[in-house]
Amino acid sequence: MTDITIIGTGNMARGLATRAIAAGKSVQLLAHEDKAKAQVLASELGGQVSTGVVGDELTSNLVIPAVYFDAAKAIVARYGDALNGKVYVDITNPVDFATFEGLAVPADSSAAEELQKITGASVVKAFNTTFAATLGEGAVAGHILDVLIAGDDEAAIQAVADFAAAAGLNPVVVGPQRRARQLEQTGFLHILLSANDELPAYQWNSGVKLIPAA
Repeated sequence: MTDITIIGTGNMARGLATRAIAAGKSVQLLAHEDKAKAQVLASELGGQVSTGVVGDELTSNLVIPAVYFDAAKAIVARYGDALNGKVYVDITNPVDFATFEGLAVPADSSAAEELQKITGASVVKAFNTTFAATLGEGAVAGHILDVLIAGDDEAAIQAVADFAAAAGLNPVVVGPQRRARQLEQTGFLHILLSANDELPAYQWNSGVKLIPAA
């Protein structure tokens, strides 16, 4: 068994795996099709990383697909009952890329809730407001990254919060799974700032930070 399964080999997968290794966690890294991509990333990361491809047996109870929403749905369908009882961390921002004006989920739902409808895993929303470039360092401008977390299963929420804390991040549990709706809108706004060429200071290098009063 490993501590965390990360699916994907892109920038978010790299950022999450970097935090996992910093936390001293063992990682199963699964590429979509080309295992060589996972092997290359693993060699760059160091640490305890095993590699494979989507479809291989999941060796962790904490599963984080670092993919877009449509790919996340395909992963859930692919693994089916093998996800039952596991903690599934949904990091997606289901942006409607056809219009770039909103999210591609019903207004009274979220990506996390839609995924929960089709899996026996406990879906926890987290990491959707953290950019890949900032995860590597775990901080922005000297501020530790907040990881905003929403879920309905207390044990699953705790597992994600424990991982974030061990990785040197600041877990903030914002409420039940339905709060993922607000988190995804926040994530979308964060994306819009970085995608706006008229705001050169925000180029995928910022963080969403909640600062409580002293």
